[in-house]
Formats: sequence, C-alpha cells, structure tokens
Amino acid sequence: MSKLLLMDGHSILNRAFYGVPELTNSKGMHTNAIYGFLNIMFKVLEEEKPDYMTVAFDVKKPTFRHEMYKEYKGTRKPMPKELHEQVPVLQEVLKAMNITVVTKPGFEADDIIGTLASEAEKCGHVVTIVSGDRDLLQLVTDKVMLRIPKTKSGKTIVEDYTPEKVMEVYQLKPKQIIDLKGLMGDSSDNIPGLPGVGEKTATTLLLQYETVENVIAHANDIKPKKAHEALLNSPELATMSKELATIKTDVDIEYIPEEAKCDDMYNSNAYEYIKELEFKSMLSRFEGNISDEDSKVPYKLFETKEAVTEEWKRIVADKKLSKEYTGIEIITNEDAEALIVAVYCKADENVSIMVNYGEGYNSLIKEKVNSLIDSDRNIVMYDVKKALKFLGIRHSNNIWDIGVAAYLLNPLKDSYSPDDIARDFLGKNIPAYSEKFGKEKPETLVKGHNEEYPEYLASICNLLPYAMENVVDKLKEWNMYKLYTEIEMPLVFTLNNMENEGIGVDREALKEYGDNLVGRIEELEKEIYSQAGEEFNINSPKQLGVILFEKLKLPFAKKTKTGYSTSADILEKLRLEDPIVPAVLEYRQLTKLKSTYADGLAGYIKEDGRIHGKFNQTITATGRISSTEPNLQNIPIRMELGRQIRKVFVPGEGKVFLDADYSQIELRVLAHMSGDESLITAYNENQDIHSTTASKVFHVPVEEVTPELRRNAKAVNFGIVYGISSFGLGQDLNISKKEAEEYINRYFETYPKIKEFLDKLVKDAKELGYSVTEFGRRRPIPELASSNFMQRSFGERVAMNSPIQGTAADIIKIAMINVEKSLEENNMKTRIVLQVHDELLLEAPVDEIEKASAILNEEMVNAVKLSVNMVATVEQGNDWYEAK
Repeated sequence: MSKLLLMDGHSILNRAFYGVPELTNSKGMHTNAIYGFLNIMFKVLEEEKPDYMTVAFDVKKPTFRHEMYKEYKGTRKPMPKELHEQVPVLQEVLKAMNITVVTKPGFEADDIIGTLASEAEKCGHVVTIVSGDRDLLQLVTDKVMLRIPKTKSGKTIVEDYTPEKVMEVYQLKPKQIIDLKGLMGDSSDNIPGLPGVGEKTATTLLLQYETVENVIAHANDIKPKKAHEALLNSPELATMSKELATIKTDVDIEYIPEEAKCDDMYNSNAYEYIKELEFKSMLSRFEGNISDEDSKVPYKLFETKEAVTEEWKRIVADKKLSKEYTGIEIITNEDAEALIVAVYCKADENVSIMVNYGEGYNSLIKEKVNSLIDSDRNIVMYDVKKALKFLGIRHSNNIWDIGVAAYLLNPLKDSYSPDDIARDFLGKNIPAYSEKFGKEKPETLVKGHNEEYPEYLASICNLLPYAMENVVDKLKEWNMYKLYTEIEMPLVFTLNNMENEGIGVDREALKEYGDNLVGRIEELEKEIYSQAGEEFNINSPKQLGVILFEKLKLPFAKKTKTGYSTSADILEKLRLEDPIVPAVLEYRQLTKLKSTYADGLAGYIKEDGRIHGKFNQTITATGRISSTEPNLQNIPIRMELGRQIRKVFVPGEGKVFLDADYSQIELRVLAHMSGDESLITAYNENQDIHSTTASKVFHVPVEEVTPELRRNAKAVNFGIVYGISSFGLGQDLNISKKEAEEYINRYFETYPKIKEFLDKLVKDAKELGYSVTEFGRRRPIPELASSNFMQRSFGERVAMNSPIQGTAADIIKIAMINVEKSLEENNMKTRIVLQVHDELLLEAPVDEIEKASAILNEEMVNAVKLSVNMVATVEQGNDWYEAK
C-alpha cells in the first residue's frame, strides 16, 4: 500500500515564519520561513517515509468562496513582505528537490489537498496531510491522517489526528467539523456562523442533531435562547457558513501521480539552492550528490626537501607574480607547526602544494614563505593570524586577510569561510570543509595521506587572488579601502602580538578568590533558606518562582509555560519587596563568577603561567573587538567582589601594569559628530558633563546639582547614545514613563543639534539600509525595513548608536596600532596585553614606566583629531585591579 504525503504550503510556511527568529542570507534575503518549513518537512519525511509527495499553495486571487461571500477572509492582515518574498523561493527549492508543487486559481490549497487525498484514498493509498489549519480535520478518515505541527515548551511537536483523535478532542466525527464551523463560524477566515453561538453550544447541538440542516429543521426545539433566535432569524448564515467551510474534493487539477514520486530529492541542483540560502546544517543531507567539479583545479605535490626547495626558488624568482595577488594557505597543528602549504598565483597553471616530509620542514617553509613576503608580493590568506603564529613575524605591509575584508563588506554574517567567500565574491559554490571531511582535523588528513585534502586545499587557494580582486573593488566602491588598509589589517598584527604575549595569572590568588566566593555563596544559601523557611534548589527558576510568588506572595508574578518568571528584570523590581530577593540576586552573580572565572579561567592558563586568549575583529556588527577563550572583556566591574577578580591578573617579574581608558569616548564622539556647540564647549572647558547636563536639564545652578540629579543626568547622557526610550529610561531611574519622557525632551532642548543629528542618522539609514561611522565603516540595518514594529524600533536604536559606537571602536583600534608602533620604534620591551572596549592594559618593565606611560597617553589622546578634547588617564599597579 503506497503512501502520499500532502503538505499545506502557506500554512506551514506561515507557521515557520512566526516560529523561527529572523534570518537572512548574505544577500539580505529573508530565509527564516523557508528554513522552518524545510525543517518540518525533513522531520515528517523521516517519520512518514512516503512514496509520493505534493505541496499545495494558495494563489493570490479571489476564490469561489469570495464570490459566494465577499467578506470571506476579509479581516486577515496582508502577508508581511518578509514572508511574501520567501514563497516563490521555497517553491523553487521544492521543485529542485523534485517535489511536486500544485496551485489552482480560484481554489485554495485546502481544496487541492482535499481533491488529491480523496483520489488517493479511492485508489487504495494511505494519505498523510501536514497543515496547521484545523479546517482539514474534515478530511480525516481511516486512511487519511492530519498532522498539525505546534510549539510546546519551545519545541516543535506534531499532533496526529485520526478519526478517533478527532472524536476524543471535539466529540464529533471528522465530517461534522464542517457543521461545527457552520454553526459557530471561524473568525480567522471571517466565516460568520450564527450570532451568539460558540463552540460549546454548537457541539451540543450537533451531538443531538448531527448536521446543520437537521439543527435548522429543529429550530423550534432549540433551547439556548440566542441559538433559537439566530436559527429562526437567519438560518441562511449557517448553511452559507457550512458551504464556505466545506473543502472541495473534486477540483479539476492537472496532476500526474507518478510525477509526484519521492525520487532523487537530495540532488546537486537542490544542493545549490540550499547552499545559496546558507542553510549549512542541512547540507549534510545532500552528501553523495554534491558536485564540486567547478572547484577542482590542477595542483602539484612536492614531498621532498629538494623538491620543495626547487619549487620555492621558482616561485620567488618569478617576477611576473609580483604585480598580482599570491594566494597562500598554511595549515598548522595546535603547536603552530606547518603541516601543508599551498601557493597559487594567477600566472601559474597549478597550485603548488608542499607536504610536511619530516624534520626540518618547519624551518624551511618558514624561511621560504618569509622570503616571498620580503619580495614585496601581495600575499592573500584566509586566516592571517593563524599563519603569523607559525611565521613568527610581527608586522607586514603586504599580507592581506580576505576574511577581514569580507567582514567589512557584511559584518552581520557569522562566517567568512572559504566557501562563503567563493559564493559571495565569485558566485561559485564550493564544498565547505565540514561537508567533505566532517569533524576530522587537518592534521589527521595530512598524516593519513587523505587524497582529497590537497585537492580541496588547491581549490580554496586558487580562489584567493580572484576573490581578493573583487573584494578590493567593492571596498573601494563603498569607501572602506582605507579603513581596511590603515586600520583593520594593521590591527590583525597587533591582536596577534597581544595573543602571543598573553597576560599573567597568579594561580594561588585565583584559587583563593574561588574559595572566598564559595564562602560567601554558602552564607547566602543559608540566608535564602532562612528567608524562605525551607531548603530548595535556588538555581531552579521553577522552585524559586513557587517560593517567591506562592509562598511569600510577592507582587509582579508573571506566569510562563514552565512556571513563574524569575528573570533579572523581575527580580530587580522585587529588590525592595523582601530581603530574600537581593540575596538571590547576589547568589546568582557570585555563582556565575565562580563557574565562569574562578573555575573557568584556570583551564586557560598555559605552561608559561599566562592566558593567551583570542581577540576577534570579525564578530561584532559595530566593529568592536571581542574576546574569547576566555572572554576577558566581560570581567564584572559593578560589584566589588566582581572587580576583585582583576587581582589575579599580574605582570611578569620586574614589570608593572599600565592601564588607560578613554573618558566618556562615546559622548565625546556624539558631541563631535552632532556638532552641538553646547556639548562641545562643555567638553573643551573640561566641565563635569553630567553635572552640566543636570544643571541645564533640571534648571538648577551647577553648584546646586545633587548626586541624584547628576546620576539622573548621567543615565540620560548615556541613554541617548543608545537610543533609549522613555520606557527604558523610566525603568533605569525607577520613574514614570511620562517623567522620563520629560527628561529626554529637556535634554534635546538643551542640546538641539543632537536631536537633529540622531533623527538624520535614522532617516539616512532608512534610505541607505545601513549606518556609517566617521571612518566609513558600514553597519547594515535590515530591521529598518521590517513590517514588525518591534523590529523597526530596534533598527532605529541601532541606527542611532552604531555610528557612535563604531566610531569609538575605530578610535581605540587606531590608538592600539599607534601605541604598539611607537613602543617598537623606541625599541621598548613594553607590550599591550589586553584591550577591553575603551581600555588598554600594557605590561611594562619598571625602567620603562615613565616613557611607556607618556607614549600610552599621547597616542590615545592623539589617535584622532575631533572637535572635542580626547582624555585618557594612565594608572599603574602590580595587578590589574590596582592599575585600574
């Protein structure tokens, strides 16, 4: 017995659109609905294993139901444009997978499904229908099952409806669902039904009389007053509603069942679509059907010392290579030893691949690659930092990281891998590493003499010169070439040097810090148990919610599917309601400190007693540097016990830390970019900006500004930079929304050009689709074009903040590059070891303290020339806490 799977295209696509967070591919096309649809489809395919499959879609034209009742579906909102653009793309993907797609003008997808299900059943097949539309329950029989996807506890589950299940849930037979709709109507489709008749009354009537027609025939016997009157006054509404709700099962459709056979779904054509949509998690389904002929290029292997030497001699000596980009890929192991090296230039016919032949390979390759770099070639790599650790060079003016360049062109992406770059800049689909080799490490592939690995390496190395030319053209077109060459590329070297340097950690101090945390956590546990009157799992939101809102009966209870919400914002509201709440908040902070830092940091300390974390420049959309493995930028500073973790970070013997951070850099950038004379004057006269703002906003002399007024002004100052709303400011200051709105309005009256500037940022971003920093850095803001109000509001805040935060990020990058350059030009041993947003931490020998401090201050203050003074304060100490 064959099985036919029928899917309701628009129903499942619509559900996916609202159930999956917003997704876009690198071209800016929305993809979340397609992604969600395909995930549901793959799940059902695996479970059902159908022989035939068809997806039915609605057509945007009136149907016979609109002719019968012009208000049919008249209350539905138009489809959001972000969803609308995904419909034809999904249909193309399905067709590429050889899945039959059926539409019919004048009819709905339900009618197509009803017809196909009816015909299949007559032919002896079993049918599974997948839809979120319960109208389709009327089609359920012993051979037709309806599966309805729904979300439960944040996960997608599928409810299966057989005749027995329909009877269990509705007390009715499947066919009676039509009669149910006839009596009660359907607000989602704007089917009227009988006035005053709801589901309960309709069900009761149908249990007694079975059909709408029989209910009408017994109108005089109906007891419920509203139903009785409606049946007597307007029985035609019930019959019309039933007809509107009845799914057609005899639509004339051009449909050849054999063409709907599930055959060759995971083919190379469909793979290209999935690749284009950037659904990387789905690509593994197409293994065995991937065509990578397009990416194959000729290559030569060199596996002896003599062969490698001769080939490098040829490459370095070939003068014609010097005028174009040379692509190099250096694959190293965890100890930064080269395993395999590929070199390609457009003038060559082959990619030269040198494989580690044994002892002496590292030093030979290092020497040869450095000689190529010294010959003034333009060297292009995918991950320069990784190569630098092997090459051991601190700076170069002719090495280019194509991944960093690709990041500048689209900072919203989460990946800049070779296959991404091939697709985005050459229009080529090449397999990703994971598609070909899974989780195998390159070291294993090289040592195992995997024949496909050199071929893969050749294909990605071959793309580098061609892709780099296109990337550079685009950078120049978008006025970001200078940003790339003068800030981002020099920064690659600075960050690499910081990673190599690392920062010292006192193991004993770290252990002592952890022990202190444990002591305080245990004290808090006892305190919380005492306040609660019982012991419970403090880390369980469910158990904590019961204690706070049921036992202690605290206000602001917010019920969720899993219990009461005990989120940070809820607990902050409750802070003054009961002493248990501040204890819980502190407990949470300290347990996080314990796991993340006291315990977590120990695993990152290397044999040299230092942590060599990673500094990333292609993660944040604004251009800020991020820190990982571990995240040293997220060290808490608001609570004293959090700040004390800085004591475990120590300089080497005979050295001290020098710490400097910019004073209010984002506000100074705002003053400069807005051109507001009042704010510029305040900064250039070294006024206390928060007191000055408080004086002007609250109309009091500066000398009469209280700490509270200054604190409020500070919240407004920094809130404006982040596009804060009156609601957000009200929450921050614990004042009403109206009062917060007055603060903001007074602020803009005080600094009128700031309001003009911020409004223009939003206006320009809406027109362009992106914001721009003072240095030309672009930040795409697709949310501004969203049909969703919350998304658009978020986009407007991003449009206000990104140019300011991005400019501040660029300034600290310039400062880092210049500080390092100045230190090296003066032959000093002082090194930058850490960057935290607007703060730089240097490790300096004692005899260099004075000179290094002067360089640090001078380079930070003079990194750029703004219309306001830049201020940076340099401190020193024997640990990071003391220096800060």
